[in-house]
Amino acid sequence: MRIAVVGTGHVGLVTAATLAHFGHVVVGMDHDTEKIDCLRSGVVPIFEPGLQELVSASRDRLRATTDLAEAADGDVTILLVPTPSNERGAFSNEYVLAAIKELGRGLASKDEYHVVVIGSTVMPGSCDGEIRATLERVSGRTVGESLGLCYSPEFIALGNVIRNMLEPDMVLVGESDPRAGAVVEELFRGVCENNPPFRRMSLVNAELTKIAVNTYVTMKISYANSLADICERLPGADVDVVTDALGLDTRIGAKYLRGAIAYGGPCFPRDNKAFATLARDLGAQALLAEATDAINVAQTDRLARIVQSQLRDGQAVGILGLAYKPDTGVIEESAGLALARILGEAAYEVFVYDPLATDAAVAALDGLANGCGSAAEVLHRADLVVITTAWPEFAELANDPVRDGEPPVVIDCWDVLPETQGLEVLKLGRTLKNVHSILAGEEL
Repeated sequence: MRIAVVGTGHVGLVTAATLAHFGHVVVGMDHDTEKIDCLRSGVVPIFEPGLQELVSASRDRLRATTDLAEAADGDVTILLVPTPSNERGAFSNEYVLAAIKELGRGLASKDEYHVVVIGSTVMPGSCDGEIRATLERVSGRTVGESLGLCYSPEFIALGNVIRNMLEPDMVLVGESDPRAGAVVEELFRGVCENNPPFRRMSLVNAELTKIAVNTYVTMKISYANSLADICERLPGADVDVVTDALGLDTRIGAKYLRGAIAYGGPCFPRDNKAFATLARDLGAQALLAEATDAINVAQTDRLARIVQSQLRDGQAVGILGLAYKPDTGVIEESAGLALARILGEAAYEVFVYDPLATDAAVAALDGLANGCGSAAEVLHRADLVVITTAWPEFAELANDPVRDGEPPVVIDCWDVLPETQGLEVLKLGRTLKNVHSILAGEEL
């Protein structure tokens, strides 16, 4: 097929490169001229493991342009543009509608059947509402006749986008009509290596399913973190032992059931807020979504209090991990970044390091923290070190030389360190010394 992918961020560029890899003729489109210039020269402008190799191997079938009107020349257009949250927590369709207008003007002069796929996360009701209305008005066509409209978002995590696309748990297809859905199913079946189940449904059901999946996952994370909080106060308790047993129950399952720190990134926090906004707007109860979000917000304060409980006056703090997860440089809603800000504002001397995100985080912290060139440097300069992102290289800390004198205490939020004799390691979700009065509510 001839495919246009509008939006060349992490998901858009991986989608374009993957489809090209499997033999489709693909054009990636974006108004960001720097991104397009990079792609034209064969250079990937973002970091995602394996993406540069995938783009390089598909250059004969993948090109880039800033002219979104060209999208009308293909068989399928996939929109993967930003849908930022507004002040109420709902997703804005501003960029989706702008792209639809450009595409629609091109489609107005064409007769061939064309399928438009919305891949960006949108509020339920958007595709059958203002997106369909705008597409029909600008193109002069009617959805269901010479034009198909589908909603097919990806379920991916940055750092694993390629693998998530090739081996998804399921593929979700919201369809305006069976013909359009069949085109999208054929397209995506061709790139899946694990024969996943496809679920085709109405547009609104697919929109609701997308945010429901993420809000259910965040509920499990917040539940596990609540258990960890309890275990830190309860002598002899261990959250890993408890969640391991819970996960064996098939009604619950083990995925995302791990007591650690707050979830972050560009999707989970805002999807949960959007779900709560949707419920309130419909007059339904939003209590569960609101509680999940409130518990998550409280996790950084919980971690900061634990850190404070282990420090003496004048001691410095090190934070290892500023990206919200491994294998990405994205710092949006990062727990490590939030912790550094709290401690820096409380006048602690803070040293930070991340394999990909140090510079971006230091700039965002605006003088509240000192960037370091390695994990070993943080270990050398700090009295207490917190591992907030589970980068594999942090597992080697026990082998790094530390400063003379008393070695730093390490709070290992993700249990990445093996048993070590050189460092005092504290694990979250287990009884912590000196912590009860701090956790009871004393201010930093």
